[in-house]
Amino acid sequence: MLPRHGSQFDARKQASMETDNEIKEAPKIAAPAPLVGAAAPPVRAPAPPTGAPAPPINCKTGCGERCKLHSRPNVCMRACGTCCARCKCVPPGQSGNREVCGSCYTDWKTHNNQTKCP
Repeated sequence: MLPRHGSQFDARKQASMETDNEIKEAPKIAAPAPLVGAAAPPVRAPAPPTGAPAPPINCKTGCGERCKLHSRPNVCMRACGTCCARCKCVPPGQSGNREVCGSCYTDWKTHNNQTKCP
């Protein structure tokens, strides 16, 4: 309650606040009773996530296959391992097919503007 100063304004303000408090209280509503003999709705299993991550790739095996006939296998393995770790992909075969791994694999360039990934 507000302290009274004896003016009509204070009395009106107090009455207004009491009315506001009455409005703010929500009426209590009882929950509906369950229907007798009604079947429960079917329960569905949750759908699998749509953006599920791809299973981890074994870069060492994939790059070993990719670089086994390369003229410089150690250099090829190092570059392929770096690209595999970043792009999460190794193209099939010993050469070519780079577009299978997408733009990450095809667009990555060295300082000399050559393709980085074998």
